[in-house]
Amino acid sequence: MAGKALEGIRVLELAHVVAGPYCAKLLSDLGSDTIKIEAPGTGDETRTSGPFPGDIPHPEKSGLFLYLNTNKRGITLNVQSKTGRDLFLKLVGWADILIEDRSPGEMEEMALTYEDLKALNPDLIMVSITPFGQTGPYRNYKAYPLNSFHAGGESMNMYYMNQMVNPSDRAPLNGPGFMGECDAGLSGATGAMAALYSRGAGGRGQHIDISKQESSIAIDRLQNVLYHNQDKEETQLLVQASIQGAGMVGGLLSCKDGYVVLAAMQDNQWAGLVDLMGNPDWTKEERFVSEESRAIHAREATAKVQEWMMDHTMEEIFRGGQQRGVPVGAVTKPEDLVHSPQMRHRGFFAEIDHPVAGRFEYPTAAYKLSETPWAAWRPAPLLGQHNEEIFTGLLNCTKEDLVALRRLGVI
Repeated sequence: MAGKALEGIRVLELAHVVAGPYCAKLLSDLGSDTIKIEAPGTGDETRTSGPFPGDIPHPEKSGLFLYLNTNKRGITLNVQSKTGRDLFLKLVGWADILIEDRSPGEMEEMALTYEDLKALNPDLIMVSITPFGQTGPYRNYKAYPLNSFHAGGESMNMYYMNQMVNPSDRAPLNGPGFMGECDAGLSGATGAMAALYSRGAGGRGQHIDISKQESSIAIDRLQNVLYHNQDKEETQLLVQASIQGAGMVGGLLSCKDGYVVLAAMQDNQWAGLVDLMGNPDWTKEERFVSEESRAIHAREATAKVQEWMMDHTMEEIFRGGQQRGVPVGAVTKPEDLVHSPQMRHRGFFAEIDHPVAGRFEYPTAAYKLSETPWAAWRPAPLLGQHNEEIFTGLLNCTKEDLVALRRLGVI
């Protein structure tokens, strides 16, 4: 087997659901030795989340859990108990990186803040992922992914992608596939890698404070910059366009056999779209001629485009638009991606054999490292699978100790 990019780096994960485990997964996929801590008896909440093979719930067969925890070792430990906390501190002494997602107040109550832990391990890199960060009036607020996603403003773009929908008329939307959670996890992994590099260059450990809200805001980098740097006239134009329910011609639109995503904002893109539609007379109306006017009347233009699309297929719109420089893409189904010849050629999906769930294909990584490629060397752990290996081999517990720890509910 080829070497691993993060071989020798030790990661401890005290996190659940998506953001923290995804952060740890990114490091595990690069070769770190990652130990995932789960609650005794119940384990990570994602063990009860689907999809499940055959739609039959099983704690060892959750597709979400299996994906997020490949290449990790797993133990059970109640860190809120005195004995469990003592064992956790020993693991902190072993780790290079700790990833945790408990509320700041909870970590303070257990005396497990970064200030507490760096006294034990000055080289520790601690990644804390919470809805609103470690400081500020919202720091102890709890939030579901829907809440933190909306708090970052990203969800509004989901409405504006469809110019036919008024946000005030719709219930809140979450991002697809735990989008906001994964972005927070990616921010955490990026910070951990930067801190690891700094430590290797002669520095010490660091605390990385990740706010899910701020990670979501960071997705809209362009909009954030434009908002603060537009002049008064441009801002008034955008406000006027917004009031009229406009912005750009396009969004998520239906066609004869599915959906496409269109973004025809600039004059050259609009010209290509007009040519694709056969230069209909309505496109010559004054309100649709200039880029500024189309922004104000985008909803009306989009309705006209939508009407034309209903007589054409995804393939016709996608191919014809691409040939004319129109930003348009076909909305494919998951199975289309799985069977994509491009994905197959690059080996993006790999089979992993799990002792309980069985053999399934998993997405691999969004990068190709020539010398230290991605590999699946370990399936997601069973609940408490590595208890004996970690507690006896790493922490010097005896098998008799393990029996007592199980009886007391510590592991």
